[in-house]
Formats: sequence, C-alpha cells, structure tokens
Amino acid sequence: MGGPYAAERLVALLDAILQRSGSGPEEAAIVAANLVDSDAAGHASHGVCQIAVYAKSLELGHLQPNRHARVVRDEAPFLVVDGEVGYGQVIAREATDLAIARTKAGGACVLALRNAHHIGRVGAYGERCIDAGPIGVFFVNVVSRPLAAPHGGGRPRLGTNPICIAVPATPGHPPFLLDFATSAVAANKCRVAAASGEEVADGLLIDERGAPTRDPGVMFRDPTGAILPFGGQLGGHKGYGLALACEILAGALAGGLPALPENLRPGRVVNNALAFLIDPSRVDSAENGGWRALTDAVLDHIQDTPPAPGGAGVWVPGEPERHARASAAERGITLDPDTVRSLHRIGEALGLDVPAFLTA
Repeated sequence: MGGPYAAERLVALLDAILQRSGSGPEEAAIVAANLVDSDAAGHASHGVCQIAVYAKSLELGHLQPNRHARVVRDEAPFLVVDGEVGYGQVIAREATDLAIARTKAGGACVLALRNAHHIGRVGAYGERCIDAGPIGVFFVNVVSRPLAAPHGGGRPRLGTNPICIAVPATPGHPPFLLDFATSAVAANKCRVAAASGEEVADGLLIDERGAPTRDPGVMFRDPTGAILPFGGQLGGHKGYGLALACEILAGALAGGLPALPENLRPGRVVNNALAFLIDPSRVDSAENGGWRALTDAVLDHIQDTPPAPGGAGVWVPGEPERHARASAAERGITLDPDTVRSLHRIGEALGLDVPAFLTA
C-alpha cells in the first residue's frame, strides 16, 4: 500500500492533474477535494483511484471538462438538470444546491439529474443537504460496464446503483447519513483484492458461469463474473429490488438513460439521479417536542441496545465516515498500489513531478 499521504498533498496533485487535463481552476479544486475526501471518509472506491477512470474517459471523449448544470425544466416542485457529461462532482453539486434553494423557497423539490459523468460518493450531496437544512433522499443509476447480477441471475445486468438518505443533526445527535451501494461489495475492493492476490469473502461474487467464487479476478476477465446484490442468498432479493428501483427511478424516469446494452460504451460512465428534498419544518408537528426531539428519542433508544457478544455496540449511519475522517486527519490517507502507480503514470505524462507533490 502507498502512503500514508497528507490529504492536502493529494488534493494538490489531483488539482494539478485536472488542470493540465483541461479543467479550469474552480472545477479542478472541486473534483480534487471530493475525491480525496471520499478516501478520507472511508470510501476509497469513489476516491483518488477514480482519476484513472477520468483520464480514460477524457481520452475517449466521454467526459467534457468545464461543463455546468443546465436547467432543462424548472416547474416547482420539479427541477430537471442536464450535466452534458461534465465532471459529476461539479454537476451534482450545482444541481443539489439549486434543489436546496427551491426546497427552502417552496418546502420540497423533486430533482431529476441526467447525463452527468461519475458523481462520486453520493453522500457528499447528502452532506450538502444536511448543512443547508433539508432532508435528502437520492436514487442513482450507473451507466457503465454492468457489474451486479440480479437476484437469481448468473450474469451482470446492473450497476452498483447507490442510495443515500440524509437527515440534519438534532440537538442530541450528529447528522444521519445513510449511503450505500445496492451491490454486496464495491468493484474497487475487488480490484484491490485482485491486485494483492487475495480472495474476497463468500457470498459476494459469482464467476462467468454463475457459480459462487471468492476470486476477485473474475471481475476483470472477459467474460466477467458478477457482484451479487447485498443481502446474501437469503436476502439478495432486497438489494436487487433496490438496485432495480434505482434503474427505473434514476435511469428510466429521471435520466432517460437506463443501463441497457444500447446505452453502454467502452470506457463510458454516466450517472443519473432522482432526488427528493424536503424542508422538515413544513411537515413537522409540535406534538411531543417535534421531529428533532422524537428523532433523538429514536436514536437514543437504538444506541442503548446492549452490544452483541464480541461486538462494538450499535453505530448510527454517518458515524463510520466521521471516525474515518478523524483517523485520516491524524494519520494520513493510504492508497492501494494500483492507484499510486496510476498517479505517477498520469501525472508524469502531463509533465508533473509526482514525488515532489506527494512528499512536500
């Protein structure tokens, strides 16, 4: 593994790579900070490793720098935004901010985001809702090489199709941030395991014949294997059902671009999203102290659960990211060897002194 590296060093390197790849200073700063923060928050699958994907997408013409969220329809409470295949971190941020403003004005917004390049960790946009006050619910589809098999199926047909639910902080608790892929494991974790010669746990993957396997290399051969939906053999229908809901709501409805064979291109990555933003004060009731007091009561009750034998107790969604960020701030960020090699290869091809950035 590479590092640990100080977050600001990684941000500076990515910023330089992005600017030399055609991004303006503001875009480069937003994308670089988003990628490094994903690593810091414990979500390396959406972090610095993605710079290799972006470099390939730029080369193929599937990613257009310096695009902004273009409003296609604005009829409260509905807002439709097109990303024109720009950097998703910029497009989704701008679209979320537009939706937040409309939620503050009218109490709610239904945001359809279409045609953005990879938007990264969806929780980043949930956190923007949290900071501004609305509750946010996001459904996202992924138009790229299919990775996940439907429950009962033996071939990949779906993306990892994430869902995010964000609730602002209450007097007694930090924000609630639920952010998860509907697949059993992230594809990047399979990549890291394959590069390290390690196996993955049982119940996560099937090979190209549809048989269970622990070999992560099946995801990087042709024909590929597939990641199973979360829930395992008994509950996989739940992860599959949510993934399919993302495909319908975000892909077919919001984006008009579901992950069908005719929409797939080598090296192409497109995200579409359907999001619901709500001003909680518009539906709150003063009974029993209001929603914040009742939410505190719920979370207090849940966290008061006795831990299972050998367990660490009950955590609330959002806690893992807070702990990971604190650890990264103290100890730095560690990258897998493939990602470090990609940083050197891409940066040096652009004329950058990569070791100087990483060790300054």
